[in-house]
Amino acid sequence: MKLFDYPGVPNPRRLSIFLSEKGLDFPRTQINLMKGEQFAEDFRCKSPNCDVPVLELDDGNCISQTNAICRYLEAEYPEPPLFGRNALEIGLVEMWNNICFTNGFQAVADLFRNGSDWFEGRALIGPHNYDKIPALVERGKQRITNFYQDIDQHLKGKDYFVKGYFSVADITAVVTVDFATWTGMTVPATCEHLLNWHQRVSERPSIKANS
Repeated sequence: MKLFDYPGVPNPRRLSIFLSEKGLDFPRTQINLMKGEQFAEDFRCKSPNCDVPVLELDDGNCISQTNAICRYLEAEYPEPPLFGRNALEIGLVEMWNNICFTNGFQAVADLFRNGSDWFEGRALIGPHNYDKIPALVERGKQRITNFYQDIDQHLKGKDYFVKGYFSVADITAVVTVDFATWTGMTVPATCEHLLNWHQRVSERPSIKANS
């Protein structure tokens, strides 16, 4: 197997942390997003949404989208489990992973891509061009603020999103919080539980190695 990615950007970082937690590593080919290599015809055949990461299997099949790759690898390499150890944890991990991605990660992406001059005509990732919507900048800021407050309350008295168990939900959340700093949206001091959680998980070897 081999991995196509671009170091330092959020979605490949999510996968890299996951791989580190699993103790996995694959040969990597860098797709330079700044040069538009994700739109090359040979890569588009591997990644229909023209994004990274992409995992190419030994038989030539390709899986794109971070969560899809993680799901595949969880099935192939179940230890240590990162999507839950029993039925209840599987449900809770899926729930919080979706909440963190929808309410947090996508809110940061809206703010980042609609506010930055880098993404003129590229407000959304994918094969098609979309103009920026300035109103999404302010809405993104509001959504991130609400996200911080909501997960701060959830993390009260918990070490991880699912108590006692580090999972992909924590990976998505820590990458989201770090991604938000690119836009200047840092966690406020009033979110004590979130700050404590972030400091704790940031000390994990998998996250320190992929920072």
